[in-house]
Formats: sequence, structure tokens, C-alpha cells
Amino acid sequence: MAQIHTPERAQPLYSEEYTRKVMPPVLTTFGMTATYLVIIFFIVNAAIAASGGASAFTYLLLGAITFFIPCAIATAQLAHMFPHEGSLYNWTHHTLGGYWSFFVGFCSWMPASLVMVSASDTVITLLQGLHSDWLTEPWQQGLVLICILLLSAFLAMQRLKMVQYLINGAVLLIFVAVFLVGISGPIWILTGHASATNFADPSQWAINWDPAHGNINLFGLVTLAYLGTEVPLNMAGEVREQKAITRHLFWGTLLVIVFYLIATASLLIVQGAEAGAVGGFSLISTVQTVLGSWAGTIVALCIMVYFIVIVVAYNHSFSRLLFVGGVDLRLPPKISFLNRHRVPARAIVLQTAASIIFTLIAFMVIPYIFSLSSPASLALEIYNISQASVTLIWAISTAFFFINLMLLYFRDKAAFHKKRIFPMWVLVLSSIVGPLACLIAIIDSLFFSWIPLISNAHWWLLVGGMTVFCLAIATIGSLFATSEASWQVLEKEV
Repeated sequence: MAQIHTPERAQPLYSEEYTRKVMPPVLTTFGMTATYLVIIFFIVNAAIAASGGASAFTYLLLGAITFFIPCAIATAQLAHMFPHEGSLYNWTHHTLGGYWSFFVGFCSWMPASLVMVSASDTVITLLQGLHSDWLTEPWQQGLVLICILLLSAFLAMQRLKMVQYLINGAVLLIFVAVFLVGISGPIWILTGHASATNFADPSQWAINWDPAHGNINLFGLVTLAYLGTEVPLNMAGEVREQKAITRHLFWGTLLVIVFYLIATASLLIVQGAEAGAVGGFSLISTVQTVLGSWAGTIVALCIMVYFIVIVVAYNHSFSRLLFVGGVDLRLPPKISFLNRHRVPARAIVLQTAASIIFTLIAFMVIPYIFSLSSPASLALEIYNISQASVTLIWAISTAFFFINLMLLYFRDKAAFHKKRIFPMWVLVLSSIVGPLACLIAIIDSLFFSWIPLISNAHWWLLVGGMTVFCLAIATIGSLFATSEASWQVLEKEV
């Protein structure tokens, strides 16, 4: 078998062998596809995309072609070459060595806590939509968020097979929700109602570059909606069959694109661009308007359970990055401790603690120190600000998909071609378009507000400030972690 030549400093990681010895290989194509869907498909993003009217389809398709599909292609190629636990962390190690693999791995891991909070926050938003007199105070919202985070930690610490059952069940629920939302649009038209969006007007599909009244902000949002192709492969060492690594990327990518288009179409037909101002609850109100309150209640329950499981999926998937970091002595070895279910429990505890600290600051400290918006809109604003920060940080690490791919090619072309699973022109095109899309997404997410509640002038300060804060915490934390890891190794040797 052809070997990909790597720098001398980038020898095979100990975690590659260790993981397969201690972690049960239980993940199948279906399980990986379900995890992929839960990690990437945030159905509420369809509501925010709908704020652009018919141009939402332009951006969803543009984002899929220029960002999502290139990322999936690069992910599949790299995972085929290096099918090991840790995904991007491992791939970068084999390309650029230890320093860069740690940096990129940290950038890849850092959004986990923010996404866990924002996913939990979606449950708050939906509950407020169902009962406007519920959770009216920020501290109440924060308390519920902490309960969801603690529940997710408990569930994520169970056997991988049990967690996979939860994820599979959540996917079935979101299928039901997408089906009910999806049929609402056609039924609305068939029962004699006019579409709330004029799809026949070409100008409605166009990209509007006006910073104040345009729709250019949608590209950053769509990029967020497609981030995370590598996350299920954090568990690549626990895959039962090798073919699952590439198959789940094909089916998962196809389902994500189709689901976003279906949900967005129905929102635009029934409610139009106003759905964006309402947020995720517009999915429920659309179904309630067309099919009745019973159907709306079903959709609400399906989406809320789905988002709770999203928190579980992120917690247990990203814990593998900390696990391999501990095994490879990039982090304190204690972080790689496995409980009796062969799950990195301490890594899950650390991630949950980070999410709870962020929740305490965002919901129980800042609202009572600074004069902010109404409690009713606080959850929606924090969701979008944190998600925009996630886009900035995550897009940086995503760009390394393509950097790794091209470096591997130029380092040893003959060996690369023997391991290649796509035509070379596809890989080259993906490696040109993908990084450009990452750069545009970073600029777009920083300077253009995703929601009308926050102006562009305040948006970049809030998003930029949160991103800088997270990067600063990550830098300090990584310095402490690496020094602690070195000290523990030295202490053990002595």
C-alpha cells in the first residue's frame, strides 16, 4: 500500500493505535450519517435564511457549491488517507507537524461549547414562542440552559451505542418535523392561498450588496449552516466498517442540502421574509397556520428533543479531540480518562463546565450589569451572536482542510495519486473555491448582522468581542494545558 510521506516530526500518533485498542468499533454508515445530520442540520437556520426572501435559495445553493460540497470532498479525501480518531487534528499532524496540529485542533474544538449553548438556547426560544409568559427573566433562561447542559453531559457519558440510539431517534424526529414543515407550503397553495413570496420576480433572487438593506449577510449564515463536515470523524477510530467514512459524507451532505431547501421553501410560501424576524418559532407557527395546532405541537416537540440531542452529540463528538490530545501528551494525560463505558468522561465534564461558565456570564451576569434588550429577545440575540463567533473561529480551522490537501499533494504526488478517491480537477477546484469561501464567510459574519434586532454597527463589536474573548481564553488555556502536560510527563519520568 502506498504511504503518504510526512515530515520527520510528524510520525504516527500514539492515539491512532491506542484508540483502536480501547474504544469499541460500533459506528456504521447509518450511525455516522445520523451523527453528521445532527451535527450540521440546524433547522432553525432555515428561518433566518428566509429573511432574505427568494434570495435564500441563491445563498443556500451558492454556499453548498462553493463551501459545503468542497468541504465534504476534502474531508472524504483526508479521512480516506488518515482514518484515525481526531480528524482534522490528526490530518494536520501528518501534514504540518505537532505545533500546527495542536493549534488547528484547538480552533476546531473551541466552538463546541458555544454551539452547545446556542443549541440549548434554541429550546428556550421555542418554549417562549409556545408560552410568552414562560422564562421571562434571563436568570430563568440560564437556569434551564444549565439543566440541559448537565443532562447532555450525563447522556454523553453513556455507552457509545446508547448515545447512537439517541441520535438515530432524534434523526427520525427531525424527519417528521421536516415532513410536516415541508408539506405545509404546498398545502397552503393548494387550499387557495397566495404565496407570501413572489418567486417569479428575478430581482428577489439576486444578491443585494447594500450593507444597510441588502442580503449579503446571508452568506455568513449559510456558511454556518454547513460547518462541521469533519466532526463525526473525530470518532473515526470507532468506525466498524471503513466504507462508512466516505459513504456517510455523501448521504449526509445530500440530506442536509435537501432539508434546508424544503424547510426554507415552506417558510417563504406561508410567511415570507418575515419568518426571519420571528426566528426558529416560525417553523412551528407555519405548521400551526396550515395544519393546525396539533401538528404545530408535534413539530415543536420534535425540534426541541432534536436540539437537546444535538447538545449530546456535540459533547460526545468533541470530547474525542480532548481525548486524543491527552493520549498524545499535547494535553494533560488525565483528560483522556475513560469511564466504565469506554467514554472520555473528564473531557465531557470539561466541555460542559466551559458551556456552563459561558451561560452564567451571558444570562446571569451581563443582563444585570448592562442595559440590554428585552428578556424575550435575549435568547435569540445570544444565539445569533454566539453562532456568528462560531463561524469565525470554525472557518479558520476549516481552511486547513484545503491547506492539508494541497501540501500532501505537492509533498509526494505519486503516493497522493495512489490514495486519491476523486478526480484531480475536483480536488484542485475544491482547494481553490473552499478557502475563498472561508475568507468571505469570516468577513461577512463579522461585519453584517444576521438579525434586525442588532445593527451592523453593534454587531461587529459584539461578534468580534466574543471571538477575541474566546480566542484569548483558548490561548491561555492551551498554554496552561501544554505546560501542565509537559510537567506531568516530566514528573512521571522522574
